[in-house]
Amino acid sequence: MAAPTGECVNKWALIVDVAKCTNCQNCVLATRDEHVGNTHPGYDVPMPSSGSEWITIERRTRGNDSMVDVSYVPQTCNHCDDAPCVRAAGDGAIYKRADGLVIIDPVKSRGRRDLVESCPYGMISWNPEAEVPQKWSFDAHLLDAGWRQPRCAQACPTGAMQSLRLADSELQELKARDALEELRPELQSRSRVLYRNLHRATRCFLGGTVTRGGGLENVPDARVELHIPGATIASCVSDSFGDFRFDDLEATGIDWTLRISHPESGVASMQGTLTESRYLGTLELVKL
Repeated sequence: MAAPTGECVNKWALIVDVAKCTNCQNCVLATRDEHVGNTHPGYDVPMPSSGSEWITIERRTRGNDSMVDVSYVPQTCNHCDDAPCVRAAGDGAIYKRADGLVIIDPVKSRGRRDLVESCPYGMISWNPEAEVPQKWSFDAHLLDAGWRQPRCAQACPTGAMQSLRLADSELQELKARDALEELRPELQSRSRVLYRNLHRATRCFLGGTVTRGGGLENVPDARVELHIPGATIASCVSDSFGDFRFDDLEATGIDWTLRISHPESGVASMQGTLTESRYLGTLELVKL
């Protein structure tokens, strides 16, 4: 039976930096290496060699033409503090440990195929051979043996995955300080897998290139302002190639206006509606 949770207990969390993930698949392969064909009594039975992945990486592409970026979002069991799967099990077949980890009991959960659908993130799979639901256990068997991080974090070459063990108050401070986000926060499951730079996959950007002389010369150091009705929400200056970009914008369908100025080259403006990431092309400055 899981021990009682408490504020004084340090709990595990996983921080994923979307900006650092290159889709190398090391986390996926390391997890498979640890669990396929290996039994960890009390934690899980062997992961199937095919048919399920306990860590998946979603590719998301934004932009168009010459301003396009691709981000990768590793996803796995979130070890939620208010886990829907724990509530659905009801009898300890899935339980929450005092250190924050959610574990599927491989004995009590046998035959409980219904628990696969209890995860709104889709991170529980069915093992037809063992007849148990399964997911990533945070490599709890390794952590209990003294490891400081699970295999996925250990294998990540860019530092995109970082496991931490800290108090709830410390996690909330870290979340606020580093603007860490949950996937699908509307579920209110209080995920312990948090993301840095998630906006690169979930929000929009607007960008363009400032030019003069019939579009033949790019203009650096032009001031660019982004306005919505009643407010200026962001400003920047064009870089040495004349490019500018506003990121972390919500695709709300709101109308926007760009105003561009340069003391020697003139002004330009453009209007639109914010629905997706867009490269706006070249914006020609005109002297007044």
